[in-house]
Amino acid sequence: MNEPLRVAVVGTGFMGRMHAHAWRTAHRFFDLPRNPELVLLVGRDEQRTAAAARELGFAEPSVSWSEAIERADVDVVDICAPGQLHEPVAVAALEAGKHVLCEKPLANDLAVAERMTAAAVLAAARGVVAMCGFSYRRTPALSLARRLIRDGRIGEVRHVRAQYLQDWLSDSESPFTWRLDREQAGSGTLGDIGAHSIDTAQWLVDDVITDVSARLRTFVDTRPQLAEQTGLGGRAYAGAPRRQVDVDDAVAFTAQFSRGAFGVFEATRLATGHRNSNRIEVNGEHGSVAFDFRAMNELEFYDARDEAGEQGFRRIQANEPEHPYAGAWWPPGHGLGYEHLFTHQVVDLVRAIAGNEPASPDFAEATHVQRVLAAVEASAGDQSRITPVNQKGAR
Repeated sequence: MNEPLRVAVVGTGFMGRMHAHAWRTAHRFFDLPRNPELVLLVGRDEQRTAAAARELGFAEPSVSWSEAIERADVDVVDICAPGQLHEPVAVAALEAGKHVLCEKPLANDLAVAERMTAAAVLAAARGVVAMCGFSYRRTPALSLARRLIRDGRIGEVRHVRAQYLQDWLSDSESPFTWRLDREQAGSGTLGDIGAHSIDTAQWLVDDVITDVSARLRTFVDTRPQLAEQTGLGGRAYAGAPRRQVDVDDAVAFTAQFSRGAFGVFEATRLATGHRNSNRIEVNGEHGSVAFDFRAMNELEFYDARDEAGEQGFRRIQANEPEHPYAGAWWPPGHGLGYEHLFTHQVVDLVRAIAGNEPASPDFAEATHVQRVLAAVEASAGDQSRITPVNQKGAR
């Protein structure tokens, strides 16, 4: 029987629940060198954390993340808390010799991310693994797209365009949440979902963004502050006090990659009608790949070298046994869902802990995403503009 890998999850919200499901599921579908065991769930409210621990299958609850660090029966600390807790929990865990999985973005600013990476480098010398949770990398169709690009199927990469659109804040009366507080979240849409597009793009084309030109916008400056915050979206009661929003609602930027590709990125949480529209397309000299998470089991592939009269995007159903991750699940044609990405993330982390493969993205990779986030904010803050004029100088 495999030695157990004992896990503490810090956070009981959306991501905490999703990660718990992944830890419970991974070894039941994949052959792992160690089987995860849910030891401790850490939350803020004693009663709610105890109820969540029972529901999600943890042996014990706690309201102190320090307990996850101090306990000898915890091997992995999985951080699903707001951004301001990432550094103290991760660094303490790494110094204690515990492996770390940290939700994205890695930190609330670049300096913090760099400190976390430095701690991870020191820990790696002692065999301790640290990974950042950019889950979309684990979509079979996107993993297939990366394979096609690396195999040269689309030739030299010229364009990358990415959109991540949500609408859960499109109603100006949607309540204030921690994701709208810079101290807790670091940034708004940029770090929350824009970071996903940045990581996915760099990973897909195996290249890094070297410069950006950006705009940020906050459309709704204040939100109702409720005494009890529950979930995302919804409307506040009439007369609720309002709280200042100090993060962005939307971001748009162009980017240059180190090998010459040109990128266009857009992200917003106010795109009415788009619940979770995450799309990316890569164009090369010989073809293109395109992915839309709303059809997450499909990849569009265009080969410009096809016979004349037979060219066009074709749809690949990425759920065959030879496609990344897919063979561990259902018969061909039976699609996967959002939750499977987190299971794949656990699979990759457990194998990295066993030394079977490197952890990716590690904290250094996640820190480069943070560098891009910082560059986008700096570019947007510069606000340099050129007003179009006619030849006579009139606007």
